[in-house]
Amino acid sequence: MEAATALKAQIPDIAGQITYAMRTMGVSPIPRNYELFYEAYLGSNPALTREVAALGKKTTQEELDSIGIKYFGHHQTSVVDGAHARLIAELDGVVRMLKQEQNSLESYNRLLGETYNRINAKSSSSADLLRNAITLLSEATGDTMARGAQTAESMSLKSREMELVRQELDEYKRIANTDSLTRLSNRRAFDDKLATIYDNSMSTAITALVIADIDYFKKVNDTYGHPVGDKILATVATVIRANLRKDVFVARTGGEEFAFIIEGNTLDEVMQISERVRRSLEATPFKNSKTGVNYGPITMSLGICMADAADDPSDLYGKADVALYCAKNAGRNRTMAFEEGMRKEFQKGWLIYKKTV
Repeated sequence: MEAATALKAQIPDIAGQITYAMRTMGVSPIPRNYELFYEAYLGSNPALTREVAALGKKTTQEELDSIGIKYFGHHQTSVVDGAHARLIAELDGVVRMLKQEQNSLESYNRLLGETYNRINAKSSSSADLLRNAITLLSEATGDTMARGAQTAESMSLKSREMELVRQELDEYKRIANTDSLTRLSNRRAFDDKLATIYDNSMSTAITALVIADIDYFKKVNDTYGHPVGDKILATVATVIRANLRKDVFVARTGGEEFAFIIEGNTLDEVMQISERVRRSLEATPFKNSKTGVNYGPITMSLGICMADAADDPSDLYGKADVALYCAKNAGRNRTMAFEEGMRKEFQKGWLIYKKTV
């Protein structure tokens, strides 16, 4: 894990860094292990990151699963597999009911045919035949309707049960896509949302990605400790959320990095919105009410890129990150929008920026 951390500046993509770390530690590349290392790498839960790092170069699957259960509460496989099994059972019950209903209707259809043939036969007594036919058809119709009502009720119960399963899966997805510390969306949810931005080319001119990074947050953690850092992160998240519309997607994408996707606004409007967030955070007191220790001021730098200024989600993120770097390099605690001329400045100072955020 330490070797992988040292190579972060050399390996350009997150997936590559995570794969390298897993390979270095001899970890099996299965989905739940990748999820564990993904969360540990992002640093959204410092305690989780420390536990994974403490495993050393050789670890067992049992140790990894123990950490997964501790921090995630349950594994994705157990939740999804359980829901899958319940859905199969409910659907199997529905199929059986439909088959029974089909057999019942087929029998009723045969009875109608036989009755029709008897009525058509000239040899039978008309009065007796009609009396018997009416009695028989009344009973058969009543039985068929009763079975139909019972089937409808059973189908309704099955539907309600499957709706409960769907709600459980929706809740699991919400939990899996939520950062446990800030209650914002996490990096996984952000990646999914970012991938959809170019689905509608007509809206890219009024869609923006904003990346925000707390200034000198490492110094805060080193000075006051991670518990204080976690409280500050939670407060920052609250400030961000309070200053954005409800329809704005907001995520914690890394240790002290946040991102929001603003739809329906021009660049000037996005700049005003971002500045509102920045100024509100700058004015927020960060003080321990018991000890009187002042942790502030806490500020952040923000980088903006409009979707129509990029070719795809990856390019959009990269350009917003360039704008963020330029905001850091210009003195921090400011908002800057991407311009093509920023690229050279970013390329010259990228490693310094990564070390001093």
